Amino acid sequence: MTTTLIDNIGLLVTHDDEREQLADAALVVADGEVAWWGEAASAPAADERIDARGGCVIPGFVDSHSHLVFAGDRADEFEARMRGDRYEAGGIRRTVRLTRAASDDELLDRASRLVAEARAQGTTTIEIKSGYGLSVEDEERSVRLAATLTPEVTFLGAHVVPEGVDRDDYVDLVCGPMLDACAPHSRWIDVFCESGAFTADEARRILEAGLARGLGARVHAGQLGESGGVRLAIELGAASVDHCTFLSDADIEALAASTTVATLLPGVEFSTRQPWPDARRLIDAGTTVAIASDCNPGSSYTTSMPFCIALAVRDMGMTPYEALWSATAGGARALRRDDVGHLRVGARADITILDAPSYVHLAYRPGVPLVARVL
Repeated sequence: MTTTLIDNIGLLVTHDDEREQLADAALVVADGEVAWWGEAASAPAADERIDARGGCVIPGFVDSHSHLVFAGDRADEFEARMRGDRYEAGGIRRTVRLTRAASDDELLDRASRLVAEARAQGTTTIEIKSGYGLSVEDEERSVRLAATLTPEVTFLGAHVVPEGVDRDDYVDLVCGPMLDACAPHSRWIDVFCESGAFTADEARRILEAGLARGLGARVHAGQLGESGGVRLAIELGAASVDHCTFLSDADIEALAASTTVATLLPGVEFSTRQPWPDARRLIDAGTTVAIASDCNPGSSYTTSMPFCIALAVRDMGMTPYEALWSATAGGARALRRDDVGHLRVGARADITILDAPSYVHLAYRPGVPLVARVL
């Protein structure tokens, strides 16, 4: 077994209850796991050495919400929104048409390039949803292709009702043949419970069908207005409810008392000019918060978790450490993973080394490529 010492660490962030941060630190990796961390002067010998050059070492980012299997782009919609047009969910159907027309190779090539782009910016764990196929065949290939890139695959056949299809018939399809085809390639099931997408009653039926097949639940809710999807997610024990832009006091109280993570997606508000989620309100209430990219061609075409951290600090009321925690440990909780998102002994050695003395620089120097190395 080869051991690797990372030393000359200006600041190590572990998210360990014993000591969350340590200056002048070192860390040892053995067999793909964190084997030791502590003061550099006390570091044990190792077979190999990586010099962090005084940089900050953090857990790899955990991006718990993305939509990477798609074709085409919607830059014209973004331009229209910047001119003042209102964001609406209908653009999803445009991406569906383009995705259905693309080959498997074309879809996998784009998704692979986006994963590589995310990795270069420090992301080491990523969730990928379907949702741009909306037929049995195209949803199945979406989750099948996603499963070649990550174990965190989410079946999102309930993204919107496709054009020319009866709502009730489509819900029947999602709960039946489409779920049967997609469940073997998926870990999660998700529903867009929102005006213009699916009602809370429809979402309940779809999520319960997925739970019965052994999939975990996730929910899109509270993006365009207050939604019954937040309470439904909590009731069904969903791992996360994502967006959470519009929440009532009762929603926040219920989230704080639950195990459901509130996943915030700052890239969406940047791209749509929707109001910013109030992360401060959620955190102060005791809610577990994650930050994710929501990389998709319509409302948040970014893979950059550092960019999302900068937005969360600048516009959502989070401190730099809270934003970092939410983009790492928070994302892991949203995926119900305890092996990533931290650098405690025994964790996967998913590590990002910054070309900066502190994680604060992720928000302090927005847009600057600060990731020096990803392990």
